[in-house]
Amino acid sequence: MIAIARFRTPLAEQEAFRANLERARQAFSEREGFISGDFGQNLDDNELWTLVTHWQNVGSYRRALSSTAIKMEVVPLLATAIDEPGAYSKDL
Repeated sequence: MIAIARFRTPLAEQEAFRANLERARQAFSEREGFISGDFGQNLDDNELWTLVTHWQNVGSYRRALSSTAIKMEVVPLLATAIDEPGAYSKDL
C-alpha cells in the first residue's frame, strides 16, 4: 500500500516544514508494517511538497495512524495536506 500526502508550503516556512517531514518519516519508520518513506519538493512549483510512504498493507497504515506517537507527531502535519485521496494499492 502506498500513502501519498501533498502539501503547499510558503517559501518562508520551508526549512521548518522540511524538518517536520523528516520527523514524520522517522515516526512512521518506527511503526510495524512500514516499508519505506520519502519526501520531496516539486521541481516546477517550489511551494509543493509530497510525503510518500510504503506499507505492507492498508491495515498496517491504519494502525500506525491510530497510534499515540503518530497522532502526536504526524497527524498535525497530515492535517495540513491538500485535501485529496492519498491511499493507493500497489497490488492490482
